[in-house]
Amino acid sequence: MPETKKSPKRISPKKLSNLKVVVLCIAAATTFWILNALNKDDYTTVVDFPVELIYDQTEYIAVAGLPKTLEIEISGDGWDLLRKYFNFNSDAYPIELNNPTANDYILTADLKRSLGEFLSPTQLVSVLEDSLKFNIDKVKSIQVKPVLDSTSFTMARNYRIIDQITFNPETITLKGPSSILDSMSAIFSIDLDESRINKSIEKKITLEAPDSLNDLVQIEEREVSVKFEVIEFLEGNKRLKISKTHFPSSVTLADEDVVIMISYLVDGRKVSELKDIEFEAVLDYYKRNKKDSTITVQVRPMPDYLDQVVVTPAILKLSYE
Repeated sequence: MPETKKSPKRISPKKLSNLKVVVLCIAAATTFWILNALNKDDYTTVVDFPVELIYDQTEYIAVAGLPKTLEIEISGDGWDLLRKYFNFNSDAYPIELNNPTANDYILTADLKRSLGEFLSPTQLVSVLEDSLKFNIDKVKSIQVKPVLDSTSFTMARNYRIIDQITFNPETITLKGPSSILDSMSAIFSIDLDESRINKSIEKKITLEAPDSLNDLVQIEEREVSVKFEVIEFLEGNKRLKISKTHFPSSVTLADEDVVIMISYLVDGRKVSELKDIEFEAVLDYYKRNKKDSTITVQVRPMPDYLDQVVVTPAILKLSYE
C-alpha cells in the first residue's frame, strides 16, 4: 500500500482561543497603562511649535522662506503634550511685525510672556532658540525699458532692420523686493523668438519674469507689442571711372589699362537713385605710400545707403620714369 504523509501538527481550537484571550488581556493592560500615564501631570518635552509671522503683505514681501516653527520646552499633562508634540488642533502662534525691515530678527525673549499665555494650560518652560531670523523687504515698483534680445532672432540674407524698434507700452512696470529691483538693470530683455526674418514684424509677446525671480518679482503688464520694419539690401557692382589728382608728368600707373570695380549692397528703396550716380576711382598722388610706391583707391561719391563696398583692386602700383 502507498505510504501517506502525516500532516503537521496544528494548534487546537482550545489553545487558539486561549492565545486570543492572552493577547487581548495584554492589549487591554497596555491601553490602560497608556491612558493612565497620559492623565498624569508634570511631563516635560521639547516640541517644534508652529509660528506665523504676520505683517502687511501689501507693503512688504518675504525674500526668503519664513520660519515656520519655534523650538520650545513645555510641561503639562500627557494628553496636552501629546497634542502639542504632533500639532493636533494646534493653532500657530502669531508674531506681529510692525516694521519688518527695521531688523532681520526678533528676540525670543520678547515673546515668552505672550507665548506662555498662548500655550495655556500647558506651561512654557523655556525657549531653546535665541531669535527668529527672517528676510523681509519693502515692496517697490520700478519702470524699465523693453529692449529686444539680439540673440533671440536672426535676419534673412541681406535683410536689415530700418529705423527704431518700437514697443507698446514703451515701459514695463516691475513690482517686488526693493533690494532685488535696485540691483536690476534699467532695461528688460524681450525674447522675439523669430528666425530668418524677411518681412516687417508686429508681434505681441507675453511677458515673464526670469525663472530666478519668478516668485518674487511681478510684471504688471501681461504682454508687450514689438514692431519694426525690414528692408532688403540688393547686391550690385559697377565699373569706376579713374580720376588722377596731383600726379606729376613723370608718374604713371604700373598698369594704365587697369579696370577698377566696386561691389556693394544697396538699400532696395534707393536702387533708382543709384542709377544716376557716376562713381569715380580717385587716385590722389599726395596720399601715396612712399615706402612701396603704391596708392589706395578712393571711391567717390559714397552714399550712406550703400553697405559692404569692396573695391577691386583696392591698391595700385605707381611707375616712375
